[in-house]
Amino acid sequence: MAATIHAHGRLLAGEVGELAGVSGTAIGQWARWGYIRASISTGEPYVYGVEDALEAAIVSELLSRGVRHRDVLRTIERLGDAYGDWPLSAAPLGTTRAGDRTCVVLREPGGPWVLHPRGWQLSATPRDVDEVRVRLNRRG
Repeated sequence: MAATIHAHGRLLAGEVGELAGVSGTAIGQWARWGYIRASISTGEPYVYGVEDALEAAIVSELLSRGVRHRDVLRTIERLGDAYGDWPLSAAPLGTTRAGDRTCVVLREPGGPWVLHPRGWQLSATPRDVDEVRVRLNRRG
């Protein structure tokens, strides 16, 4: 029987925003759009766990690198089954440039998988991949 994984802590949107380096309003929008979730409570006010804050920090990082909003959402949707409730912080992700786009890369054994409009495609040629790491804002 698999253990149930639950979120830790109790953070409001403004606190999650401080950790992720964005506004509390952005956190609320990201929750409504499906980029992150409020694992502790979805009633007013939304209450987030530490794991949700980590996901928000990765969303912020991907967007700051130029990954399109819809590609962030597609990444989450395509990783969910394999990587659980917090797929962005569980998956070994990176980004790379493909023409004029910044693409999400899934770094798994057997080669890097690049997210394209039709889904994950194994990269036939080696790419420069900039690893995505969880970084919480420490500026306070």
